[in-house]
Amino acid sequence: MCQNLFLLNLANNNLIGFISPQVTGPSFSLVVLDLSGNQFIGVLPMEIGILKNLEYLNISENMLFGKIPTSLGSCVKLEFLDIRRNLFQGIIPPSLGSLRDLQELDLSNNNLSGQIPNFLEHFVYLKFLNLSHNHFENEVFYRAHDFKALVYEFMENGNLEEWLHPTPRVDDAHEEKRNLSLLNRLNIAIDVTNALDYLHNHCQTPVVHCDLKPSNVLLDDELIGHVGDFGLARFLLNNT
Repeated sequence: MCQNLFLLNLANNNLIGFISPQVTGPSFSLVVLDLSGNQFIGVLPMEIGILKNLEYLNISENMLFGKIPTSLGSCVKLEFLDIRRNLFQGIIPPSLGSLRDLQELDLSNNNLSGQIPNFLEHFVYLKFLNLSHNHFENEVFYRAHDFKALVYEFMENGNLEEWLHPTPRVDDAHEEKRNLSLLNRLNIAIDVTNALDYLHNHCQTPVVHCDLKPSNVLLDDELIGHVGDFGLARFLLNNT
């Protein structure tokens, strides 16, 4: 039963039906599992937690639904987890707090809800996080010195589009502040450049944003630019 199989890549085919528990069962010692870009339906089998050596899991762009299995938290060696563009519901299970080695996490474009867990702040290796296009009730603020690309639902100063092309507001006492000096613009451009350089050249798996525009450049209370909304982003798995 291919007991020494450590990599299974079935990405970007027209595979349909359910993900068999046998794929994630104890017969394999998988390190890499890529089932992305197919038409799988149903739930992600609880047996996924048996894959103790799994470091890379990509099941994005399918039609999987139900809850994220709590057993996924047993895959403590995971460094890359991508479940974007599915139909997963419910909360981010607390068991995922065990995945302390995660470097890239994409849960975008699902139907997830509830609170964004605080344990994300303790993922010291996390370099890429995308939680956009869900129904979360709160914001996430991940504090790391080398984190260059983070998705925030809201920021105090909105996005760059609102500053470049402000919409007149009635009785807005702060309207006069919605002007960017040349230095502000230069600094924001540098922030965006640094974020893209990090995504392209310093992530373990290079990332292409694919939707960079002023409305996706978010500004914090100090007008520092943050690249947001990774719903169309793509990972370059065969980068040379």
